[in-house]
Amino acid sequence: MFKTVLTIFMIVCIAVLGGGASVWYMLNANESVGAVTIGGWTAFPEIGTPDADPYAKARMAREGVLALGRAEGLTFVAQRDSTGEQLRRECSYTVEGPVPPARFWTIYAADADDAIIESNKLRPSALHSYQLLRRPDNSVTITVGANPSPGNWLALSGAGKMSFVLTFYDTPIASSTGVADIELPEIINAGCNG
Repeated sequence: MFKTVLTIFMIVCIAVLGGGASVWYMLNANESVGAVTIGGWTAFPEIGTPDADPYAKARMAREGVLALGRAEGLTFVAQRDSTGEQLRRECSYTVEGPVPPARFWTIYAADADDAIIESNKLRPSALHSYQLLRRPDNSVTITVGANPSPGNWLALSGAGKMSFVLTFYDTPIASSTGVADIELPEIINAGCNG
């Protein structure tokens, strides 16, 4: 009798702990169900639609984020550079390459809690498409780091893990099925302090 009760207790514990761990992993994984990855950038195109998977809906409810609908835009997040290394606030990066067509887009650096990294009062903490210098082919080069840089510069401060958030508003890529066919800028590590 005791052996049967102990066996049932162990099975229930394994099921509850295993189920809880798998849900925690899916809610915190950057690349999970419904994700589209392009280079180092990941997006969830279905997140603001009725077709969103249950994990995406739970992630949005937990984080309290207002998701963009399919016709409104699309957000890409990058947590690693072009070599696969974790993005760090102590490092400098060059975000370089083409951007898909959009009426308006923004880029900013976020900390480990997904909050925007405030640089200082003299520099904005985010850049947008109307203020950026562009190359003749409409691609961009953005220098990201603590030290000022000529051209497009996104200031960083502090230390620890970070990510880049690139959001396109009123863009045809959000409503098309060819999201995976677009090109996004590459994130190149330009050196680290320590």
